[in-house]
Amino acid sequence: MAKTIDVIAPFLNEAQSASAFVGLLEKLEAAVAERFGMTMHKILVDDGSRDDSVERFSATLSGSWEIVRLSRNFGKEAAVLAGLDHSRGDMALIMDSDLQHSMEISLKMIAELVADPEIDVVYAQNDRREASWRRSQLARLFYKLINSSQRFDIPQNAGDFRVMRGAVVKALTQVRDKRRFNKGLFAWAGFRQKAVLYTPDNRASGTSKWSRLNLLAFSLEGFTSFSVIPLRIISLCGVLAALAGAVYGAKVFFEVIFYGIAVPGYPSLLVVVVLLGGLNLTLLGLIGEYVWVTLSESKDRPVYIVRDIIAAKDGEPGQGATRP
Repeated sequence: MAKTIDVIAPFLNEAQSASAFVGLLEKLEAAVAERFGMTMHKILVDDGSRDDSVERFSATLSGSWEIVRLSRNFGKEAAVLAGLDHSRGDMALIMDSDLQHSMEISLKMIAELVADPEIDVVYAQNDRREASWRRSQLARLFYKLINSSQRFDIPQNAGDFRVMRGAVVKALTQVRDKRRFNKGLFAWAGFRQKAVLYTPDNRASGTSKWSRLNLLAFSLEGFTSFSVIPLRIISLCGVLAALAGAVYGAKVFFEVIFYGIAVPGYPSLLVVVVLLGGLNLTLLGLIGEYVWVTLSESKDRPVYIVRDIIAAKDGEPGQGATRP
């Protein structure tokens, strides 16, 4: 019996790129059948689109496919989990629907996984050729900090673009974190993984949904989910402030006793109050982030809610059946 591979693609308001992405999937399906003798099932996850993305995808998709429509926008991390939950294939390929993930790299990753049975996951690693120097350095600092004191390393510049065996998919679906950071979860799950360098293609249309503020919040999500380093940094700052205060106090004491210099008044007091107040507020805010993560997990709400599923009917474009 031929092996199957599921292609999981979350999307949000991708009506303009729908036809181009479907064309890429058709080419990929033909190449996978020819080169590896595998059949392909497409799992698209609608993460609360406000345009006619679902209608355009369902009107052009052919072969074996389904569109999982979520009840609202739960975020890409949750949408990926929804796709994994609906995957039943021997392998699963996760890719974006904005055409930044190319067919060539997809086939290369599949080939690497097929060729070596000892490998469980092959992931694409962004070479960051077009990233600015500042952004590259910030990314490097982020990964260096988050990987500190860990028993596993989160690969730098590796996202959701990856292919994995069915056993890995099953393992990942058992991890039901409410505040999800897929980069960390993929690394935490373990298994034998291999990287493939790639340069993302240009988007077919529109702009990225990730603003700088979203990236900052996503980075904080990663720290609060997988690292205690921020708390240790703030604690270290508190220790350094205490030592600085002790040294300054000793200096003032000796100046008064031996040289008769008057003790500075209001300015020095204000500096100390502002410094310690800022450290305390920073620490309280950081602790609040960790508490919020703990509260979200303790509520045990579902990671996502499915509105309905549109599945292929008779394998022809535009022939879909909706089920709850």
